[in-house]
Amino acid sequence: MMPGEHGMNTQGAEGKGQRRKPTPRTMRYALCAMRRSGFTYIALLTAIVIIGISLAAAGKYWSNILQREKEEELLFRGNQYVLAIERYSKAIPGLQSRAPSSIDDLFSDSSKHYLRRKYKDPITGEDFVEIFTIIGGQTKKLTGVKSSSDKEPIKQSNFPSGPNEPQYFKDFEGKKKYSDWQFVYQSQQAQQQLLLPKSQQQQQEQTH
Repeated sequence: MMPGEHGMNTQGAEGKGQRRKPTPRTMRYALCAMRRSGFTYIALLTAIVIIGISLAAAGKYWSNILQREKEEELLFRGNQYVLAIERYSKAIPGLQSRAPSSIDDLFSDSSKHYLRRKYKDPITGEDFVEIFTIIGGQTKKLTGVKSSSDKEPIKQSNFPSGPNEPQYFKDFEGKKKYSDWQFVYQSQQAQQQLLLPKSQQQQQEQTH
């Protein structure tokens, strides 16, 4: 070993074991990196919040569109039952008291079906609730249907109106539940009775 070599090795080993002190420039670089990392994290959180709000708004928008389509379908299907009851009641001329006992009666005639098919309530996906009227104080007859849903409708006004539209649609305005949309067939006799004075209506009233 050459003279002085041992000393040089000792100094080198000591140099390797020592940690370099961070310089001001290195500290500035570290602080800048931390700031950039913090800004990126905040920007990411902001983006996530904005996306969440946008998705929620879009979800509500499409939910309302779907609900409005169901409402239009409810108006169509409910009125189909009213038209079927009317066709059933007028199938035999001169028999004014003829009325179905249930929805099944609309399909009981083997030669003719008064309803194309048994429609489901589009709001609940279940069967419609049948509405009955007491005729002659004894006989219970089907006069209409309604939804079983207590959900509040989106549609509160501007129902279809006109000479070819059901007049009872106007009664749906301002209703707070779908179950208040009652699709009821009124015979010509019942419509004429509504035009009578209230005292005569009470005397001739046959429905309860």
